[in-house]
Amino acid sequence: MGVPACNVEISAENGKAGVNSDAVAPLRRSSARLQKMQNQKSSSVEVSAENESGSNGIRKESSVSRKNTGRAYRKRKVETPHATVLPQNGVVGEATETPEMVNGGDTIISSSDSLVGKSAHTKVTETLRTFNKYYLHFIQEEEKRCKRQEVDQKSPKSSKSKKNCKTADDTKRGSKRPDLKAITKQMMEMGAILNPEKRFGSIPGIDVGHQFFSRAEMVVVGFHGHWLNGIDFIGSAARNSLLDCSQYTLPLATSIVLSGQYEDDQDNCEDVVYTGQGGNNLLGDKRQIRDQVMERGNLGLKNCMEQSIPVRVTRGHQCRKNENSYAGKVYTYDGLYKVVKYWAEKGVSGFTVYKFRLKRLDGQPPLTTNQVYFTRGRIPNSISEIRGLVCEDITGGQEEIPIPVTNLVDEPPIPPKGFTYIKGMKFAKNIIFGTKAPPGCNCQGKCTDPRTCACAKLNGGDFPYVHSHGGRLIEPKAVVFECGPNCGCGPDCVNRISQRPPNYRLEVFRTPRMGWGVRSWDYIPSGAPVCEYIGLLMKTDDIDPAADNSYVFDIDCLQTMNALDGRERRLRDVTLPSHVGKVDETSESVPFCIDAGQTGNFARFINHSCQPNLFVQCVLSNHHDIKLARVILMAADNIPPLKELTYDYGYALDSVMGPDGKIKQMLCYCGAADCRKRLF
Repeated sequence: MGVPACNVEISAENGKAGVNSDAVAPLRRSSARLQKMQNQKSSSVEVSAENESGSNGIRKESSVSRKNTGRAYRKRKVETPHATVLPQNGVVGEATETPEMVNGGDTIISSSDSLVGKSAHTKVTETLRTFNKYYLHFIQEEEKRCKRQEVDQKSPKSSKSKKNCKTADDTKRGSKRPDLKAITKQMMEMGAILNPEKRFGSIPGIDVGHQFFSRAEMVVVGFHGHWLNGIDFIGSAARNSLLDCSQYTLPLATSIVLSGQYEDDQDNCEDVVYTGQGGNNLLGDKRQIRDQVMERGNLGLKNCMEQSIPVRVTRGHQCRKNENSYAGKVYTYDGLYKVVKYWAEKGVSGFTVYKFRLKRLDGQPPLTTNQVYFTRGRIPNSISEIRGLVCEDITGGQEEIPIPVTNLVDEPPIPPKGFTYIKGMKFAKNIIFGTKAPPGCNCQGKCTDPRTCACAKLNGGDFPYVHSHGGRLIEPKAVVFECGPNCGCGPDCVNRISQRPPNYRLEVFRTPRMGWGVRSWDYIPSGAPVCEYIGLLMKTDDIDPAADNSYVFDIDCLQTMNALDGRERRLRDVTLPSHVGKVDETSESVPFCIDAGQTGNFARFINHSCQPNLFVQCVLSNHHDIKLARVILMAADNIPPLKELTYDYGYALDSVMGPDGKIKQMLCYCGAADCRKRLF
């Protein structure tokens, strides 16, 4: 095809736009120390004089901002105000918020300080992050239970009572679902369900095309109130709640999920024939075993037709290869539909079923699903199908999965220039590790018991990861201690997740306003490691202040752990080795950084966002020197295919000063709902 491999060193242009001068590549994760040295060089006489006299002039540390590892992903307790829908002239009106929360008839006065002033999209994102954290905690709990059960079954003493134990275990199977535990035992108890009051019409923060990775996610954001039922509706009990339904005949349906559960469903996208609820055997074969009745959700759909109330329609599709959903399906919101007709007929199995014809309302964004099969954009199946291809593999064959480069912005299209791709970290000649490899754990094969694993004890007494979907970090930590070279376990150990090569089909692509970016062709589950930030590890004092290098990443994990310079403390229950405590924990200086200007991996192309879907995690494995920790980018959310990967560069506003001593400003084009409008 004549596409360059682009893995050789080319003239340095740092990936900036060529002919197309409108494509502005923003400042990347530039080191604050670099900014400071550049400012010092431009006014060296003045700075030198001030330094000799002991003045605190423009060298003041707080005058510039660092790339902060702790600012990338802040966890919050999600407690949200409830929202009611007030009718306006018989038509569904806009949502208004009140401080009370109603769930199951009980009124809860909730403190929503953490979300005050946040956009609806941010509230949805943070609620889902909270749910995923609890979900992964219960995944870990279930993995432990299964391990104990496996050990008990191998024990001779338990063989006599196996049958009885199995029967008791089967009767409680439903309570072991981690997603349902996360809803009932955490989200509901802490009042963290978003929009607990059911509402008609659209849900703020959930646009057409939004994807849910489980039915449980729909529940926690108040989009669809039940994890199993296909029809969600407002029943007669709503008259006793804060929802004003006095003008309506109840029940009223609010949402339906098309997931192929019924044998009589017909889905033609804009026009849907939906089979009512009830009468099927729930065994997955879609067969009807009894007549349906005009009640509950069925009656709700009938009343919606008679009162012109729109219904939210969500389609579920079976996951394809490389799609990650523990439920086996991904659900996509396709917009509002009106019920135009209903009737009863004998179904395929000979039982009475109710049919409802729904038609999509005009004026909404185009459908993102086709039938029950989901496609987001156009994910190519081969290199020949890639539009705008300028490089078949930017890694030059170094990674197990090739990473193509596309450019549909510049004319003529050009590949990134000015760097050489490397797979592993390079070290400056004067970098000497102060500590040897840690002793490690005595586990064999895989680490399974946190009570006896020395590495698990360093992480607060448990493993930081779960096995789900190839390994996922349960929640961000100040630092993760992974198993190292002296540990008895092998590469498949759950505590070596970030040491594995990239597991997703990635693409480097040209963006219209933010230079080069990175996206995935596969689903990436929350907590999954995406990549390590790779480059030349060096001392920050050795950075050339005259070089126009904007790919420098400060390793400031210690400052994050101690909440210095506005960072959010992440220490929690991590046990630090004794030698870490000898470091000056009050110092804001960052002695080491990673320079990806000339050599690096694809992480150098990942853009900034004020509402990112990745976060920065410091990891120690080969040594325990926190100042030289590995910088790993982890998924903060469940990331769908073709969604650009981003993390927060962590600049504080008005923190960067120019050579003239004046504050420098740079606009932010991330497009997030809560965008700060400026990068710094």
